[in-house]
Amino acid sequence: MRAAVLSRVHGPLVVEDIPTPSPHAGEVLIRVAACGVCHTDLHVIKGEVKFPTPAVLGHEISGTVAAVGTDAAPSGTARLTEGMPVVCSFIMPCGTCAWCAEGRDDLCETFFAMNRLRGTLYDGTSRLARADGSPLAMYSMGGLAEYAVVPVTDVFPLPEALPLNESCIIGCALMTAYGAVRHQAGLLAGESVAVVATGGVGSNVIQVAAALGASAIIAVDVRDDKLEAARRLGATHTVNAARVDAAAAILEYTNGRGVDVAFEALGRPETVVQAFGAVRDGGRVVIVGIAPGTTAAPIEITRLVRRGIRLIGSYGGRVRTDVPALLRMAARGVIDPARTISRRYTLAEAPQAYDALNRGEIVGRAIVVMG
Repeated sequence: MRAAVLSRVHGPLVVEDIPTPSPHAGEVLIRVAACGVCHTDLHVIKGEVKFPTPAVLGHEISGTVAAVGTDAAPSGTARLTEGMPVVCSFIMPCGTCAWCAEGRDDLCETFFAMNRLRGTLYDGTSRLARADGSPLAMYSMGGLAEYAVVPVTDVFPLPEALPLNESCIIGCALMTAYGAVRHQAGLLAGESVAVVATGGVGSNVIQVAAALGASAIIAVDVRDDKLEAARRLGATHTVNAARVDAAAAILEYTNGRGVDVAFEALGRPETVVQAFGAVRDGGRVVIVGIAPGTTAAPIEITRLVRRGIRLIGSYGGRVRTDVPALLRMAARGVIDPARTISRRYTLAEAPQAYDALNRGEIVGRAIVVMG
């Protein structure tokens, strides 16, 4: 099969021919249809997030079942059969650790210890290797390839009404947005929202917040094309932070009160501070963006304490409940994965996709389509 391989940090993505992997017990081989282009992959390419190399990146996929390993019980209500369309999320729950047992598989300790630190699946080995047998680390399932091996706990049948390629973003961009809005923010219908940075995740925070009944959604970015797209997704107001003080503009829109919830979706100190400055007394600031290394943001401690503001981190979502919920919402037309996708690349064009992402050119989400 073909796969986009990152041989070293700061190195190019190179499409190589490598052996097609095989699933072990409790795993599923997916013929990948599409894979989302996510900023977290870019952090790995640039060395801002530590991960072993050589590696295959890509962590939100859709595709069809190619083979099922032994003892692979279905994660949904339907039995997994060859040719079935499915989606998979970037968090691959082990299903057995203490966090998974509590229903908090967004904190799955096995996923973080084995996959995010070592680039392996849960027997301690990768399913990917070069032709000479040298292993390739897997970032999640290593979705920038024609086939991927995924634990069965992370394979969800796709409803017939949903498009196969575009639905890949359910596994990261949409699930991360849903986890932030539904669980960490606990957004109530009628509350007001600010979304600072409207890229792949931020644009879907807007879509999910609108679906869950936010009364006002203020989108903040530095590009007018991204802000125009945000309005099409449900933003009621927009702020270009390259031209005005974003927090001051949000306070003006809200008559000096601030929003009930501010979401930060980029992972930069200045955007975290913008979100903090935009929220009302007693409000919530939900940080979604991943930052390079040990980057810190200067938060005004006295205001945090005296005004009872809650500062909340949010990583992904609760896979085994949130992905099925998103699939039901999409099947009913409450949300639409395709609405935030602006560019499509072939696997051979994957390096160009990440270059464009690095330059800030992609509005919403781009995807790599294998076929």
